[in-house]
Amino acid sequence: MLLAIDSGNSNIVFAVFGDSGEMLGEWRAATNSSRTADEFGVWLERLMDRDGIDRTNIDAAIIATVVPDNLIHLQTLCIKYFDCKALVVGGDLDLGIKIAIDRPEEAGADRLCNAVAAADEFEGPLLILDFGTATTFDVVDEEGNYRGGVIYPGINLSLEALHMGAAQLPRVAIKKPPQVIGTTTVTAMQSGIFWGHVSMIEGMVTRISKEFGKPMKVIATGGLAALFNKATDAIDLCDDDLTLKGLLAIHRRNHPSAQTAQTAPQAH
Repeated sequence: MLLAIDSGNSNIVFAVFGDSGEMLGEWRAATNSSRTADEFGVWLERLMDRDGIDRTNIDAAIIATVVPDNLIHLQTLCIKYFDCKALVVGGDLDLGIKIAIDRPEEAGADRLCNAVAAADEFEGPLLILDFGTATTFDVVDEEGNYRGGVIYPGINLSLEALHMGAAQLPRVAIKKPPQVIGTTTVTAMQSGIFWGHVSMIEGMVTRISKEFGKPMKVIATGGLAALFNKATDAIDLCDDDLTLKGLLAIHRRNHPSAQTAQTAPQAH
């Protein structure tokens, strides 16, 4: 079994995949660079036990992180608790796609995982919209090559900036307001954040597609993807597990035993 770890700026997502690629479990923790391998290990052991997953069956791991300080703790976790050395997205790994940007080494590991998964599953050109700490747009062309994209402040960052920058503005929950014109401070803030983000998405999808020169299938992922999908026709479909699917695909491409398991004929 494979342990896949997606370490983002706000959350770390852990998932276990069976040998045939089915997801057996998924768990999320707040990102904290001071959390040790032992803290992760004890926490994961309990969750896996609760969900009926035997951790001793995990024999491989892969990590994508945009928080460098977390990497050593996650690598130690894999060695100490699962007795395996994790692959790390980046460096010399074969992604199966060309990173066609000016500085390929700057591409975020999570964005590359999204591109790999989308290229495997859909015909391009594609525009991947990821709702994370930042809201990102990533372009994948017809040949599956990663062509760059856009980074925009995410919803939570925008809300925190409003609260911190204006003395009389409170923290508010993210929700879809029933109307654009707010009649209280809270509803006005919610409308600005939500409908402003929708307008940004619709405008950026239009501009990116026009600049690219072809219509693009827009795939949304991330925790808030489903909420925004219901508010605009600019998004074609949602896949909450796109990054994890990318980790699985990259591991299979770079781990000989995984490739063998993937292609081996099934017994009858």
